[in-house]
Amino acid sequence: MPTPTPMNILVINAGSSSLKIAVIDPADGAVRFTALAERLGVPNARLRCNGEMLPLPTPTMTAALSIVVEQLRARGDLALDGIGHRVVHGGEHFTASALIDDGVVAAISACATLAPLHNPANLECIALSRRLFPMVPQVAVFDTAFHQTMPEVAWRYAVPEAWYREHGVRRYGFHGTSHRFVAARAAELLGRPLNEVKLITAHLGNGCSVCAIDHGCSIDTTMGMTPLEGLVMGTRSGDLDIGVVAHIAQATGMDAPAIVNVLNKQSGLLGLSGLSNDMRTLTQAAVDGHAGAQMAVAVFVYRLAKHIGALAIGLDGCDALVFTGGIGEHSAVVRAATLARLGVLGLHMDPALNADDGRSTNGRISSSTTPVALVVPTNEELLIARDTAALIAPTPPEL
Repeated sequence: MPTPTPMNILVINAGSSSLKIAVIDPADGAVRFTALAERLGVPNARLRCNGEMLPLPTPTMTAALSIVVEQLRARGDLALDGIGHRVVHGGEHFTASALIDDGVVAAISACATLAPLHNPANLECIALSRRLFPMVPQVAVFDTAFHQTMPEVAWRYAVPEAWYREHGVRRYGFHGTSHRFVAARAAELLGRPLNEVKLITAHLGNGCSVCAIDHGCSIDTTMGMTPLEGLVMGTRSGDLDIGVVAHIAQATGMDAPAIVNVLNKQSGLLGLSGLSNDMRTLTQAAVDGHAGAQMAVAVFVYRLAKHIGALAIGLDGCDALVFTGGIGEHSAVVRAATLARLGVLGLHMDPALNADDGRSTNGRISSSTTPVALVVPTNEELLIARDTAALIAPTPPEL
């Protein structure tokens, strides 16, 4: 097999208040440049390029990306072959990554009401990078695309049909890039083709979701029309009786957008604990006797185990449960407490392997062999780079 030609793919991952950038060779995963802008939109925003703090006079997405591009051009040794953009919401328009043109931009814009914190930021970066690099092909990689294989019974809400037909009210799912990457890696670790395994992947970070993957296809996931549904998260409530919104509105006079803002930014682990949205802080505080931290960790674990069990029912069996994301990869406490509740599925943790984060056993942290529990580090940027490379690569001539 010929050796793949080295490439430089610029990966742009724009969040609501952050910007992650990397230049990656999709063939071997080599990272040749990194940048991170945080706290965008507030005066104390900061920007770091290749580990060096840089001044950011204007705390905007455009300003941060412009400075990063200046840094790239100053190097002179990173000619770009393509640019890949993470886009949070593709609605029903996209079932796979897509080469960006005006039509794709219009479709992303049409989904902005479904992801008002993210799609506008994604569009801002796409517009600027198309101006700065008009000759470089660019690709949109959608969080939602992976979940477009869900059957209708999994994505429909029990609401009037007109809400779906006229307003797009349905479940879309998110974190698709991460779930897709770790599923493929888990199959490799199991020594089996991806299209022969049934997996449950748990992406646990500040945002959290679980996905049921049957033979490489998402069949159900915990996030819904927006990233607010599902698990308890860092600052998001997860599943909630919608009647709570009406009750709080009547009791406090808050309008719906204000309540949803609280559910997104002041709830979850932060709201339960009254202390922090960071699981590392909370697990230590729980050991030290902080009642709020103890409750937050307990609710997080209970909801996580409950959703994993529900998704296993939809899969009709499971070959592996995969933990990923900041919490999933590094919190032995959360994994142990979750697996302790999942004996009904045949999952049994090995304490020594779990404490080692599975590093010495190709990710395995369970004593059980079917199903097996794995820790698999995610790498969304690499998957975005590979999707981009695949779409921009010239079609080989017919023989």
